[in-house]
Amino acid sequence: MSSEHLLKSLLMLFLALFSANASNWKRNVEVMDAVRRGAQLAIDECQYQFRNRRWNCSTLETVPVFGKVVTQTREAAFVYAISAASVAFAVTRACSSGELEKCGCDRNVHGVSPDFQWSGCSDNIAYGVAFSQSFVDIRERGKGQSSNRALMNLHNNEAGRKAILNHMRVECKCHGVSGSCEVKTCWKAMPPFRKVGNVIKEKFDGATEVEQRKIGTTKVLVPRNSQFKPHTDEDLVYLDPSPDFCDHDPRTPGMLGTVGRYCNKTSKAIDGCELMCCGRGFHTEEVEVVDRCSCKFHWCCYVKCKQCRKMVEMHTCR
Repeated sequence: MSSEHLLKSLLMLFLALFSANASNWKRNVEVMDAVRRGAQLAIDECQYQFRNRRWNCSTLETVPVFGKVVTQTREAAFVYAISAASVAFAVTRACSSGELEKCGCDRNVHGVSPDFQWSGCSDNIAYGVAFSQSFVDIRERGKGQSSNRALMNLHNNEAGRKAILNHMRVECKCHGVSGSCEVKTCWKAMPPFRKVGNVIKEKFDGATEVEQRKIGTTKVLVPRNSQFKPHTDEDLVYLDPSPDFCDHDPRTPGMLGTVGRYCNKTSKAIDGCELMCCGRGFHTEEVEVVDRCSCKFHWCCYVKCKQCRKMVEMHTCR
């Protein structure tokens, strides 16, 4: 997909997933740039986390941009979680950088502890999470929270935001003569988004298949297998088993198959040719690649490398 089409699709993704009505957008015009950055962040991270899997988070030029394969599966759980997290992350970052009039640094973080004093600009994650909840969840709440899919999506949205909230960290800076640490100031910061993606990917690997059950007057999602322990609000849940993603199905947008995908001949994992190619075999060809080589550090302060050409074997699925 071209970059132009990708950007259009990113905007369409957030229009489709997150905008329940026009007034919701009008109230938040100021923050739309951050939301767009969040969309880019979500897709970049999704494609990084699934780069070696049969479903590699490919985007389409239609809505939904991930296709219909991500509706009630564990892949859908990841997409919703990473998208809700990315909005919270991007809006929080915009608050800290002074882009938004409605928010700034977290002024609730202040005071002095025995070892340091709170200072600097703590990330206002409370604002980012609240915005994500009101902006991302509104479409599901508009459908009625009693439907299976709405319950699933709302749960996974919140799990995505928890991946940031539960991994906030304290960063500090020392002040003093000659690098001493007579005074140490600290602030609260979000984790890198790659860390957030790693956490959500771990939750994807251990996601729980659920079904709806009525407890009193409340409809809830419970594990389909009663022997499984109940999921927490940090875990991902899904309703339908995933397809194998082996073959292209023109009737199912997003079901692209693995024909032509690169695979690792020596790996026994999902990126290996045996699993990635679904037993169909693979093609091997020699291609020329250009790498940096003979790198030397020059004082001061740069690294100079040569360009080396070499032939390598590349394997693609039949």
